[in-house]
Amino acid sequence: MTMDEDLRYEVSDQIAEISLARPPVNALSLPLLEQLIAAFGRAAADEAVRAVVLTSKVPRRFSAGLDLDMMLGQSATEVRRLLNKLYVELADVQYNLGKPSIAAVGGSARGGGMTLAISCDVLVAGRSATFGYPEIDLGLVPAIHFVHLPRIVGRHRAFELLFSGRTFGADEAASLGLVSRIVPDEKVPDEARAMARVFATKSRTTMRLGRAAFVRANDLDYRRGIGDAVENFCNVAATADAREGLRAFIEKRSPNW
Repeated sequence: MTMDEDLRYEVSDQIAEISLARPPVNALSLPLLEQLIAAFGRAAADEAVRAVVLTSKVPRRFSAGLDLDMMLGQSATEVRRLLNKLYVELADVQYNLGKPSIAAVGGSARGGGMTLAISCDVLVAGRSATFGYPEIDLGLVPAIHFVHLPRIVGRHRAFELLFSGRTFGADEAASLGLVSRIVPDEKVPDEARAMARVFATKSRTTMRLGRAAFVRANDLDYRRGIGDAVENFCNVAATADAREGLRAFIEKRSPNW
């Protein structure tokens, strides 16, 4: 096992398991995203790895999304660096992974945590897992999800989820097509590993070429839309309302829009 400050990486039975380990909620800092992207790159380069599982070591938490303390205290340049990691570099490393990736969501996934999960090829969720796009309540926008969510769930359902900021459960996520399989909470990692082992039995060459073809066929200009998503997020994050929303959340009060 390799241990970075906020992440664990280990390979067993031809499966690389990447585990977020930044309590209390796996908030996405620049170092964590750098470690995550490096871990995916390591798995891509390792011929012994046939599938990848992304999971969490923090109980009942997958990821709460971007580190809001960092968001409030950093310059626009630093926020853009963070978004480039989360939107552009994560998409690129997943696009070029060459082997299946499975998100094992055993708890709450919000905002940027949704971005991590949906970047994978398959999502396995626990029965009590919850999902949501709370950016609107902070004066921000879940810009990357404007690009792909309507294509998964339809324009009108996507708008309601993205602009209400409400939380929804695993059953609704599955009915919308966001989640591939729901299992008892305690079985999430085992189910993801079992699925990874199935993928690992396939021809390495066929899986690599077939996945590349699948990703290209389903890209639907997604990667071209990422640049706009970075710009949209950064433009909104620079507004006074966004700063007020972030301060209000950190200070545990209602925002004064």
